[in-house]
Amino acid sequence: MTTQFQFTLQATDGAARTGVIDTPRGQIRTPAFMPVGTAATVKAMLPESVRATGADILLGNTYHLMLRPGAERVARLGGLHRFMNWDRPILTDSGGFQVMSLAGLRKLTEEGVTFSSHIDGSKHRLTPERSMEIQRLLGSDIVMAFDECPALPATEQAVADSMRLSMRWAQRSRDAFGDRPGHALFGIMQGGVTRDLREESAEALKGIGFDGYAVGGLAVGEGQEAMFGVLDYAPGFLPRDKPRYLMGVGKPDDIVGAVQRGIDMMDCVLPSRSGRTGQAWTARGQVNIKNARHQDDPRPLDEHCSCPACTGYSRAYLHHVFRAGEMISGMLLTWHNLHYYQQLMDGLRQAIAAQRLDAFVADFHAERAKGDIDPL
Repeated sequence: MTTQFQFTLQATDGAARTGVIDTPRGQIRTPAFMPVGTAATVKAMLPESVRATGADILLGNTYHLMLRPGAERVARLGGLHRFMNWDRPILTDSGGFQVMSLAGLRKLTEEGVTFSSHIDGSKHRLTPERSMEIQRLLGSDIVMAFDECPALPATEQAVADSMRLSMRWAQRSRDAFGDRPGHALFGIMQGGVTRDLREESAEALKGIGFDGYAVGGLAVGEGQEAMFGVLDYAPGFLPRDKPRYLMGVGKPDDIVGAVQRGIDMMDCVLPSRSGRTGQAWTARGQVNIKNARHQDDPRPLDEHCSCPACTGYSRAYLHHVFRAGEMISGMLLTWHNLHYYQQLMDGLRQAIAAQRLDAFVADFHAERAKGDIDPL
């Protein structure tokens, strides 16, 4: 097994790419979807169940883990991998997005951000240096540079000022990260929906030098059309031989569109959050299992799916346990959703390798247009 972090591009189809990221903890097949384990757990799932869906890597959250249970405690207990019983790669975000979302509970300066905990109101300070320290204590394999992510819409000047602050913080993150063989540091491109700012950000990041590059500041209120507009050019500003990560995306059609435009990695809470609220994602779109039309339906959620929810249980049962408030509802639907997302990624990888991505995408949209299965 490798002792280094390395990305190998294996095939392309238009702007889309498929490849492998080698890490000391195992390979990550790209394009990759990363389930989100915010507080050292993918909600309603055991780690071995997440792995069984086909996930190669999980995402952990610096902000939440620094507040509870604390990065120093996790380090004393053997690091995040041992703590959460996941022996494969982990990416941790920098905490910048969560701090941004605190709005009135934070104070931003050149040095960093001072904020109040959403849990107990206690005061905390997060800087590029402290973010790197927390992620080192957690022991994550892929570390994200600390950035400031403005909510959209915002004025172009506000976006420009925020991006340039993030670029200064990117340099400080790089300096604080140091030399850690086997671990990777990703820089984060900002710039909103303005092409010139995106290019300026990419040039600054390339000048600093990172092991991978994220496209940040999207999926924050700009809408899919604007997001795809940025992705039509932004990945091309980044090095071809490094992984490209789109943060916080998203719905299945967002994922397919992002992959078409050259994105290699994505994460989103949507499949697990949807599972806990009675929403299932299938090839024919979203199913609301809470709806009364499912209460007498003996058929599986998706007859083509091999996950435990679809092979062992009927729609009527899934409807019943959701309505009854039973924990197994969120467990089964989350497993199904993560399985569907990983099957989608596998299909995209195979289509790119076989030079048939256009046909795959056409079939994807045609199937979704049919809607859920026909009534009994």
